[in-house]
Amino acid sequence: MTQQPTNSAARAGGVAAPPPTGPVRLTINGQQHTLQLAPWTTLLDALREYLHLTGTKKGCDHGQCGACTVLVDGKRINSCLTLAVMHEDKDITTIEGLGTPETLHPLQQAFVDHDAFQCGYCTPGQICSAQGLLNEGRAHTEAEIREHMSGNVCRCGAYVGILNAVKEVVDRKSSEHRS
Repeated sequence: MTQQPTNSAARAGGVAAPPPTGPVRLTINGQQHTLQLAPWTTLLDALREYLHLTGTKKGCDHGQCGACTVLVDGKRINSCLTLAVMHEDKDITTIEGLGTPETLHPLQQAFVDHDAFQCGYCTPGQICSAQGLLNEGRAHTEAEIREHMSGNVCRCGAYVGILNAVKEVVDRKSSEHRS
């Protein structure tokens, strides 16, 4: 016995209807966007596929590597594990929103100064995670920085440079608060 298609379009020999979409309002790097997205579109896919902000990387797509780290209301999240629709009316910052080629963000400059990247694939997620770490204000020692950055994997092994870059900016921010 052959099984009949359950989709009425398929039974009629046509093409199935496209998935339902709806407007999703996102504020990314200070700019408002309204996208037509399926409800299951991840924030990562909205950034990369719909807005062409490709600085945020798709690594493992399971929240284990941190390559997709962005900031939502100043807190770091894995954008591959969250739906875009969950972040309407929130402030989303990607690597593209932290600095410009002409005026690097202090973390970006520190990564350059400390040679904190090799292939560079993890770098945007590392920098966004480090900015979240600074926003949290919890990491001051090398051990604390290592612990709080442990969700970001670097396959090239640039950890010494990454640690030195983040520590430099953490120390600078701490000394500014004491002054």
